[in-house]
Amino acid sequence: MFKTRLLTALVLLPLMLSALFMLPSYAWAVFSGALVLLALWEFSRMSGIVGGQQRAYLGLTALLAVLIWHSDMHLGGIEHWLVLFFWLLLVPCWLAKRWPIPKGPAAWLLGWLLMFPAWFALMEWRSYGTGNDAFTLLSVMGLVWVADIAAYIFGKNFGKRKLAPAISPGKSWEGVYGAILCVAVYVVIVDHLGWLDIHLPMWRVLLLALPLTAVSVLGDLLESWFKRSANIKDSSRLLPGHGGVFDRIDSLIAVLAVSNALRALGGM
Repeated sequence: MFKTRLLTALVLLPLMLSALFMLPSYAWAVFSGALVLLALWEFSRMSGIVGGQQRAYLGLTALLAVLIWHSDMHLGGIEHWLVLFFWLLLVPCWLAKRWPIPKGPAAWLLGWLLMFPAWFALMEWRSYGTGNDAFTLLSVMGLVWVADIAAYIFGKNFGKRKLAPAISPGKSWEGVYGAILCVAVYVVIVDHLGWLDIHLPMWRVLLLALPLTAVSVLGDLLESWFKRSANIKDSSRLLPGHGGVFDRIDSLIAVLAVSNALRALGGM
């Protein structure tokens, strides 16, 4: 299993980096849109959207994405506040109450709320396709990867207190603390390298990065709960050794959406 996971990662990482740094804006929109659409397909399977309804849902989503791109549409203040309300208030309540994954029209709306803000963020963090924009977006994505790896290592070696045993038994509070520590070090490093095109003093960057680590955990837990609610192990088998696309980007969609909302509302 480890060998399979490693080989898949060795293929996916260069593909993502090549797309991030080399694709023009329209091609990046298509690439990132395809990534998000695959995750939405997996979500639709979890929520019971199948057959003709699934094809209609995904087709309508693709059509909306094309219209958004051609109209150069951006999320406004109300939409960004909705994103923050969802991830910072509604999701913790969802996990605490362990509400089941919704069905029908509510599932359609939830899928769009999960995926569209992340897609907007992928385009807007890399708004002009310059090297600086690409490095800034890479830094945001790197925060998620560092948090995920650190949480796994610290949890495996020091984990004693379960974070959410009814949702994801393998996660621990010690893993979260390790993730916060490593993210703080990571942010200092990428800021020193000049990758972060954010005009804020370091202490404020850290104040933004550390809550984003918590958001990363929330994204992971929410997708884990969706899978438990749907009684499945992986969102799909598209990625050998890793499960599905949604399994790989569950934390990323949360951090992208929230970080982009904070940037837009804070004028960064």
